[in-house]
Amino acid sequence: MDKPSILVADDKENMLKLIARILGDAYRVTTAEDGSRALSLIQAQRFDVVLTDIRMPGADGFEVLKAVKQHAPNTEVILMTAHASIPKAVEAIKEGAYDYLSKPFDPDEVGLVVARALERKRLKEQADSLRRELDSIFSFQNIIGKSPPMRALYGLLGRAAELDITVLVTGETGTGKELVARAIHYQGPRKEGSFIPVNCGALPAELIESELFGHVRGAFTGAVETKAGLFEEADGGTLFLDEIGELPLAVQVKLNRALQEKEVRRVGDTASRRIDVRLVAATHRDLKAEAGAGRFREDLFYRLNIFPVHLPPLRERREDIPLLAMHFLEKAAKTYRQQVEGFEPDALRALTGYSWPGNVRELENAIERAAAICSGTKISLADLPSEVSGGQQGTLPADVMVKMPFREAVDLARDRASRDYLVALLREFGGNVTRAAERAGMERESLHRLLKRYGLKSDDFKEPT
Repeated sequence: MDKPSILVADDKENMLKLIARILGDAYRVTTAEDGSRALSLIQAQRFDVVLTDIRMPGADGFEVLKAVKQHAPNTEVILMTAHASIPKAVEAIKEGAYDYLSKPFDPDEVGLVVARALERKRLKEQADSLRRELDSIFSFQNIIGKSPPMRALYGLLGRAAELDITVLVTGETGTGKELVARAIHYQGPRKEGSFIPVNCGALPAELIESELFGHVRGAFTGAVETKAGLFEEADGGTLFLDEIGELPLAVQVKLNRALQEKEVRRVGDTASRRIDVRLVAATHRDLKAEAGAGRFREDLFYRLNIFPVHLPPLRERREDIPLLAMHFLEKAAKTYRQQVEGFEPDALRALTGYSWPGNVRELENAIERAAAICSGTKISLADLPSEVSGGQQGTLPADVMVKMPFREAVDLARDRASRDYLVALLREFGGNVTRAAERAGMERESLHRLLKRYGLKSDDFKEPT
């Protein structure tokens, strides 16, 4: 694997030699002795990161920054400046520079800033590719994901749709079971018919039978007129019974018979009616275990379990999170008419590192909220819910780390430790940034940049007056 390429531009020969010595082991370093030479190199080659002095003969740091953004927008630029020129460096950041180094600087600080710039570039390129992937093969109907489990799922769903067969969808709450049921229906031969979704857990126990199978007038108190059930409404189409594990045992008997005989009998009626319905059922429960415990009929379980489809939780397909996040962002931006185009690298990293106990539904809600409150063109760490951006405390669980590339796992662990340290530091000094910076052994400006990076505000740690 090629080493990342770094261009260093400075008119001080000793500075060029120093930075080349600091970065030379890990990166491919090219040096330019003035602004003119830097501009020539930028036109001729692609660099991953450019470190440039602000004041140089030939062209200053602002001209170098402008040239880099014109030729390679994803290349990150770091300004180097004397203390007196810090306002200029801040101005450069507003114009697209990644960060600045104040001379004289610590060698470790140079390595850290360059490593972060490279990580930001990698995440920006990853985000750019997400939109392209959304239109590629990584989806089935509205189900999105490119992970191995999802690619296997697409094949299974395509086969289920073709076969017009009873399907049992299992998975944790929020994994998208209704989306899968809809995909099977609209991809199959019944797509011109009705798709009737029913949440069995939301129906009153005393009305479930009547809702599913219908009733005749006078069948029970309140049955003032004859009514067809949901099975009949779905005739020619698909009936989706969500949370089927919540059905009372008595209704399970009647459902099993309806599936076996392909006919239903309304409550209070003596005649049966033929139905042509495809059933897709879903549950977050282990129905086989429920049957073993006597809470679900075994004969119904086997009749439903003809074509089982299991949806993996989001934490087991972590590589799909950026793709899903971009999909939900585009959807939310359209809803709220917001000009939000993507994610800041720190925000994308937080999204990928969170465990998402509420699965895809929780992710969609988090992105919708972030899009609604975002004031810029990209979702930042501060726009995300606190449990996503700030709740990342302690060591990463092993099952989370093992599914991440080494570099991402290390970066995420470092981010968590950094944020925890900053929170503890601000608490210790009651939000006093000057004293906190002294304890941390860094300049106030550096601490301010870190606080902004991790979405922290010093005022939040000050005692109310």
